[in-house]
Amino acid sequence: MLINPKRKRIYIKPGSTDMRKQINGLTIQVQEIMEMDPFSGALFMFCNRQRKLLKIIFWEKNGFWLFLKRLEKDKFPWPENEKEVEEISGQELEMLLEGIDFFGRHKELNYTKVS
Repeated sequence: MLINPKRKRIYIKPGSTDMRKQINGLTIQVQEIMEMDPFSGALFMFCNRQRKLLKIIFWEKNGFWLFLKRLEKDKFPWPENEKEVEEISGQELEMLLEGIDFFGRHKELNYTKVS
């Protein structure tokens, strides 16, 4: 990618997004649905219902970048629920783009007693 995702915050909008939306429509999603600042310089990611189309937007200095990737085969791993915004790491972004589903990974357990 042109940008270094390890130096940016990365947010996913879970569930599906209408991919007819371009920069203006997606920035409105960031501001109104995700309740975040589209001008923060963070990456905001969206995926369609079929999970074959992925869009990433972010603000840089004086304008928005819009990245789009369409898969001809296979699907992107993507959280299907409509829960709140999820932040992922640069390493997780690379895994997502490679098709590795880390969303179903084991959750950390924190116990306070043995018995």
